[in-house]
Amino acid sequence: MKKIALLLMLCIATISTQAQNDLDALLAAGVEDAERFANDYLAPGTNGLMHSMNANWFNSGESKPLGGFEISIIANAASVKDDGKSFLMNTDLYNNVRFKQGASSQNVATVLGHNDPEIIVEITYDDPIFGSQTEEITLPTGLAEANVNLVPSAFIQAGIGLFKGTEIKARYVPKIDTDDVTLNMYGVGLQHEFTKWLPADKLLPVAISGLVAYTHLDATYNLTNSSGIQGENQRLENATDTWLFQLIASTKLPIINFYGGIGYIKGTSDSDMLGTYRVSNGILTSEDIVDPFSVSSEVASVRGTIGTKLKLGFFRLNAEYHLSEFDAFSVGINFGFR
Repeated sequence: MKKIALLLMLCIATISTQAQNDLDALLAAGVEDAERFANDYLAPGTNGLMHSMNANWFNSGESKPLGGFEISIIANAASVKDDGKSFLMNTDLYNNVRFKQGASSQNVATVLGHNDPEIIVEITYDDPIFGSQTEEITLPTGLAEANVNLVPSAFIQAGIGLFKGTEIKARYVPKIDTDDVTLNMYGVGLQHEFTKWLPADKLLPVAISGLVAYTHLDATYNLTNSSGIQGENQRLENATDTWLFQLIASTKLPIINFYGGIGYIKGTSDSDMLGTYRVSNGILTSEDIVDPFSVSSEVASVRGTIGTKLKLGFFRLNAEYHLSEFDAFSVGINFGFR
């Protein structure tokens, strides 16, 4: 996740760290152009994360009885499809950016992709002394450069039965707080088993339930030491909120069970580039850009789920796969009672 943050900074400042003038030039060309590029570049990454962080909210259609509980360690990953690795960049929509070679519209890497070969653009800006100036900038590449094709997430999760057919769940990522990154993630869900209300509940071979779950991510990335641009308090702040609505069905066997369902994910991810960025407009002059911009992405997707669960006393193991805009898979190690 830190690399995603740094790549967002590189959207603004370019992937080249060899020349300070290149870092200054993209911001000098205009915040509006930098914002447009960053929004298209980042969206597949944050959308993939929203799918990843909503896997494995359940492993059965049965809700736990009163006092029953389960504690889980969960690892998820959303897979990256080819259409999430690039976007069509149309420089006719930009004010001061043009491709050095080729047409005005070209497919370029998102944060999940890779530009091979490199793609170079020319940006123009007005120097108060020397007039119109042109700089060449290499567009940032993405995670595929390192052969990373997954968007991972992981949680500690707990569920406890409250009353007839109702179970409350919570998931949590312990706070990460380093010199560069601060991250906190949590979620809460409510599952209710409809078949508990049927007279023949204990005789039915399947359990059917519904789930509503909310997940929130807060993250701050300190960019002051890595941006390459003079300034103060440079940081990227991200807030991601998602909702999951899920219909679940599962078998009710003693040891091995199968479950599945259909759900709907809705979420928003907002990233704010904050702080002061001091960019040069030529040799003698400079300007401060404060809190350059915010970018946002949204998901609203139907998903299908299939999974299986092995239960051996208090130890349980489950694995599942989700089909959606970003397919995702997940495994969970679970310890429970009843």
